[in-house]
Amino acid sequence: MKFTWFNLMPWPYLPDDFREKHRSVWVDIDSRLFDPAKAHEVYNSYMDMLEYAGTLGFDGIGVNEHHQNGYGIMPSPNIIAAGLARRTSDVGLVVLGNSIALYNPPVRVAEEFAMLDCISGGRLVAGFPVGTSMDTNYCYGQIPALTREKYQEAHDLIRRAWSDPDPFAWNGRYNKLRHVNIWPRPIQDPPPIHIPGGGSVETYDFCIDNTYSYSYLSFSGYIRAKALMQGYWDRVAARNTPDESPYRAGFAQTICVADTDEEAERLYSEHVSYFYNRCLHVYGGFADAPGYRTIKTIQTGALSQYAPPIGGYSELTWKDLTEQGHVIAGSPETVRQRMEDLIKSLNVGNIFCLLHVGNMPMDKCMHSTKLFAEKVMPHLRNMFPDYKDDNRFWCKPLDKQVKPGSLPAEKEIAAMVGGKD
Repeated sequence: MKFTWFNLMPWPYLPDDFREKHRSVWVDIDSRLFDPAKAHEVYNSYMDMLEYAGTLGFDGIGVNEHHQNGYGIMPSPNIIAAGLARRTSDVGLVVLGNSIALYNPPVRVAEEFAMLDCISGGRLVAGFPVGTSMDTNYCYGQIPALTREKYQEAHDLIRRAWSDPDPFAWNGRYNKLRHVNIWPRPIQDPPPIHIPGGGSVETYDFCIDNTYSYSYLSFSGYIRAKALMQGYWDRVAARNTPDESPYRAGFAQTICVADTDEEAERLYSEHVSYFYNRCLHVYGGFADAPGYRTIKTIQTGALSQYAPPIGGYSELTWKDLTEQGHVIAGSPETVRQRMEDLIKSLNVGNIFCLLHVGNMPMDKCMHSTKLFAEKVMPHLRNMFPDYKDDNRFWCKPLDKQVKPGSLPAEKEIAAMVGGKD
């Protein structure tokens, strides 16, 4: 199993009456709710949490890209990942990912991912999401019906930029470049690629055709995800050469661990409520622009990953959220049992652990993270022994990596250059 500690970086200061007074947490959220001075502390505390997780045995620490929202204040995950690259070691940097249809030209992604791979010594796990309708269509103005076509061209350009050692010209529909010749180039050839998805049939096929890992990122929990993930595995099985490795798939799950089930509710219920009722308060008109999903996907009945259950999240109690699988919470033993059910029923080898939830403060987050790392994760490591040697979907770091050094004192500098005190 591969476990990534994933931080959405939500804004923790949305007011109590946010749902009543504001239409959406995304796209047209009131920018006066953002406080740059508070953000200084928020960003640094979130990066502290990621770095802390990197010391506890997680395989990866994860970040992603979103725009104009209070759900995740990370429009450039590469900036966060660059900071983490210098402050961590022996942990994958999972940038899940860059919404490649938004970059003009997409070689910018090829270059920045190559930089991250070089700085980290080959620890990059790359992600190429199509991007939510809110981000791609409403915030960045992409035409919904052309988003996937533009995405495909961006993908092909990036992959060729990584692999072709000679300068080449690119004459695509959306990108026309006389000289493509990226410097730097990634250490890994290529970095492993995970594709976040929300149920699109085209994304299933794209992952299968390119041997990428399909990652379902949902907040409705693993029980509701069973039908969608079964659709993916049915698609895999229908190939001429089916490949049932669980590492071909991943799932994001909200997790809260405490010493007892009762303590989990006492410690975390307010933060879970904050996330589901404020951070996921998305105006329905933004969640699925006409043309964003294809006809084939609509015919499958797959819902947007941000679609709430009937009646909305505000009607769900802590008991509802935990029993229905939206949140896996409780004692280490309770969480272990539910995680085993998740992993087996979805057949997923990559778990993106959402252990920071909503406005959860650092001390509670670190407590939950430590319990999961020490008392849950070790019991889940060998769920798929038949596939223990399948390393196609994870990073391959250099054996010897440079460690950040401390700055020399003035006297040491003088001695280095032959100067005098």
